[in-house]
Amino acid sequence: MRLPISLVAGTALALGLFWLLALLVAPPEAEPEPRQELTMALAEVPAEPAPEPVPAAAAPPPPPSAPTPPPEPAPAPSVDSAIALPEPELPPMDMPEVPLDETLPDLVETPPDPEPEPRPDPEPTPEPAPEPSPEPAPEPAAAPAASAEPVSREPVDVGRSAQATRRVPPEYPSRARRRGLEGHVVVQFIIASDGRVEPGSIEVVEASPRGVFDRVARRAIADWQFVAAEGRRRARQRLEFQLR
Repeated sequence: MRLPISLVAGTALALGLFWLLALLVAPPEAEPEPRQELTMALAEVPAEPAPEPVPAAAAPPPPPSAPTPPPEPAPAPSVDSAIALPEPELPPMDMPEVPLDETLPDLVETPPDPEPEPRPDPEPTPEPAPEPSPEPAPEPAAAPAASAEPVSREPVDVGRSAQATRRVPPEYPSRARRRGLEGHVVVQFIIASDGRVEPGSIEVVEASPRGVFDRVARRAIADWQFVAAEGRRRARQRLEFQLR
């Protein structure tokens, strides 16, 4: 009795283990098989004759077959997430046509301007011959001492009537000569009683052009000499400046 019961229990135990192993190796997506309840009823088995003893050299029962491995999951389909954008079309640019065989004008070397030749200085104007001194006028008769009056120090205006005994021509300015300038100067001055010109009294009253011949005119008049006379005289003289 013990041997059949142990075989039945061993068989049931082997089936349970096989079932548990199948559950463990089954894929997660597969639904579990409905659980079957096994009902085991023990019944009395009639007595059988004792089995023959199994020789010790008998082969052991074959091991249970290995469970079938679950199928491998299918690879996920490759999805290309790159979105192809259409390239924008740019309007054609208008490029000006430039002729390649355009001829350039020949370079002409301009010669430098020639330097102006210096103008020769004109010969100095010869000094005029001194005028002969006039004969002295007869001295007036002396008045009585009681009626004599002191001579006035104020100059008498004689204009251009003063007679010069020595004339010094003015020197022509070199700058005005180079520029070809001509003109005149009218100077006013005071003649002392001895006929010399007082240097501090010379002044320019008219000049054309202004400021060109003024200095040389004053310098020349300062060396002039006039006829001696009683008292001081205010006179005027016009000096001409002309290129010859």
